[in-house]
Amino acid sequence: MGRSTDYYRKNAKARKKKAATDKKINARPAQVKKRVESNKKVRQAKKAGKNIRGKDYDHATNRFVSRKTNRGRAGEGGRKKGPRKKK
Repeated sequence: MGRSTDYYRKNAKARKKKAATDKKINARPAQVKKRVESNKKVRQAKKAGKNIRGKDYDHATNRFVSRKTNRGRAGEGGRKKGPRKKK
């Protein structure tokens, strides 16, 4: 279990605030458009008989990549550019 998962499980108030924020973000027109496009690509890939199990559609590269790669990128789903900065 990750640190953030552990934190939100223990802090109900923070979890509720995060859920509200996430709800607003996911309702943005740009985010809805991305989700619609992603769902469409998944449907097309399944119809074509491609095995996309365990993969996400990547809007940065316009192809299917592993969930780990896609969700682990720096920024808001953007492509990593060079080495990560240390804090």
